[in-house]
Amino acid sequence: MARPNPDAQGYRALFGVLGPSTNTIVQPDFDGMRPVGVTNHYSRIVVDDAQAISDDSFMAGTLEISRNTLAAVRGVLTCNPDFLVMGMSAVTFYGGAEGAQKWRDNIEAEAGLKLCTGSQSLIEAFNAYGNIRRIAVISPYYPSANAQVAHFMADHGIEVVRDICLQCPSWTSIAQVPTATLRDQLHALDGDDVDAIVQVGTNLSMTRLAAAAEMYLGKPVIAINTATYWNALRMNGITDKVAGFGRLLEEF
Repeated sequence: MARPNPDAQGYRALFGVLGPSTNTIVQPDFDGMRPVGVTNHYSRIVVDDAQAISDDSFMAGTLEISRNTLAAVRGVLTCNPDFLVMGMSAVTFYGGAEGAQKWRDNIEAEAGLKLCTGSQSLIEAFNAYGNIRRIAVISPYYPSANAQVAHFMADHGIEVVRDICLQCPSWTSIAQVPTATLRDQLHALDGDDVDAIVQVGTNLSMTRLAAAAEMYLGKPVIAINTATYWNALRMNGITDKVAGFGRLLEEF
């Protein structure tokens, strides 16, 4: 993408990134994957750090984030970004393929810009890898939200064979899940009956682990933040290869 009056540092693209105010992982993840000439401008979706989360309160909390997203959009538009990137994944799965499309359309209509979401980015990632029809999923969510992920996937012809809900007790505790725990859960999810393992929940730190796991498990292991940022770049015609984050950014 060529800007007619290029920004001194974001001369290829300015990305407006929308993420919950409680999220401490997605911003450094996206910055780590950023090619030269692309800059990320994080706009916080203000939300309290929900405590003692249950199945019902998790869904209610994510819907609060959804309701507050437009305010974050209005804030980031003041820097005149070229494109929006959603740094929160749960709500982008809700209501299956139709609900996800309506949600994205609403944000794009308000912003007058295109938006890249995690849910659609995973579908694009599956298409890039090819031959992915059966997956296992790990999330920091509760079962009701994982059910929404499975619904969305089914609408796209993808079967969730099994899943793990970490059921983190607060929004900020998601970022505190140890790598060792996540590594053990990947082993528990793997099997000959799945084509890929997928991680959702943007505050779960999985980009580097997923890249390593692709090598030792011998199949795609896709972190939501990697898929989202890869798709955002490709949607803007930016095809740079970025090392250290797995096959998506290194090969496709």
